Amino acid sequence: MSDSALLIAAIVVVVALAALFVFTTAARRDRAAALRGGEDGPGTDGPGGTAGTGEAEQSTGRDIERAAVLEHQSDAALAAAAATAPAVRAPMDPEVLDVTRRQFMNRGITAFFGLGVGGFSLAAISFLWPSRSGGFGSKVNVGKIDEIVSQITSKREPFYVPEARTWLTTYPKDAVAKAEGVYTGAVLEGMEAGFVALYQKCVHLGCRVPWCAGSQWFECPCHGSQYNRVGEQKAGPAPRGLDRFGVSISGDSIVVDTQEVVQGPPTGTDTTGQGAEGPHCA
Repeated sequence: MSDSALLIAAIVVVVALAALFVFTTAARRDRAAALRGGEDGPGTDGPGGTAGTGEAEQSTGRDIERAAVLEHQSDAALAAAAATAPAVRAPMDPEVLDVTRRQFMNRGITAFFGLGVGGFSLAAISFLWPSRSGGFGSKVNVGKIDEIVSQITSKREPFYVPEARTWLTTYPKDAVAKAEGVYTGAVLEGMEAGFVALYQKCVHLGCRVPWCAGSQWFECPCHGSQYNRVGEQKAGPAPRGLDRFGVSISGDSIVVDTQEVVQGPPTGTDTTGQGAEGPHCA
């Protein structure tokens, strides 16, 4: 894993620990506030509370009659009433009974912060996780050698590989001697095997470079940069030839390694001597 990937992973861990600290601190503060509110609730002589004083209200005639009726009730009814003890309710959790607006807002903000950190962490992990799909950024099995060569020959155009963002074209064997003085590594090995894998981006400003059937060159429609069949710069503002990828042969198949972009050859490189074979498109 690169230094930038390690740095991003460290940032994710620090942010996650900060979110956990904020959440636990807010919960502890809310719990303490709720308990203090339960102790200083109504019905106690807390700060600011005053004991009610004053004379009892005078009884009316209706109240006196009701009291007399109750005194003459049967002993059995009184005994039954006395035997029935009221159920004692368990005290409610202070956190459930007394959640203030401030507590609600604190918990909501903490929850949203946690969700944001979690989403960012998942995105960072998915970005840093190595690709196993075989697409761009990995080694791509392009296909059978015979089928690809047949298609390139019959259509008179390079073979486009969308999952590798690559133009795959043949390289003439009689030009390998000149290529040895310019190219190295997996790119040269691919040329020796008869193939070149060209990155589809123009090296001038990054436009996608199409194939021109008239000139049999790659011609960028954005600013007119032109490259021959093997991606060597021929005209336009491009500062070098098309960037490329290493090519290897696996059995009867061609494999393009898109894990590393190899910089194109310098301006003026011409190992094949291919000129324009028709009208230009750009």
